Amino acid sequence: MQTMQTTEIEREIRSFLVNNFLFGSAEALRDDESLLGNVIDSSGTIELIMFLQDRFAITVEDEEIAIPENFDSLKNVVAYVARKLASKT
Repeated sequence: MQTMQTTEIEREIRSFLVNNFLFGSAEALRDDESLLGNVIDSSGTIELIMFLQDRFAITVEDEEIAIPENFDSLKNVVAYVARKLASKT
């Protein structure tokens, strides 16, 4: 897989969150706002992780899930995926 730009990663993740959790209401999703409790709950976190693994062909390790900064905001999720993809090349 060719290395994706962070803008592409963000677009894909934003689209997933808006379509699956915000019923198409894109303005409700802020880049730095916490996703947990505001956009997704614990089962939503699992859905997000499954999406990331499927879409970006990455493996999210259990210990990475336990680090809130990895999945706390859209900005952090994008940075996490970019790091995972960069480490595969």
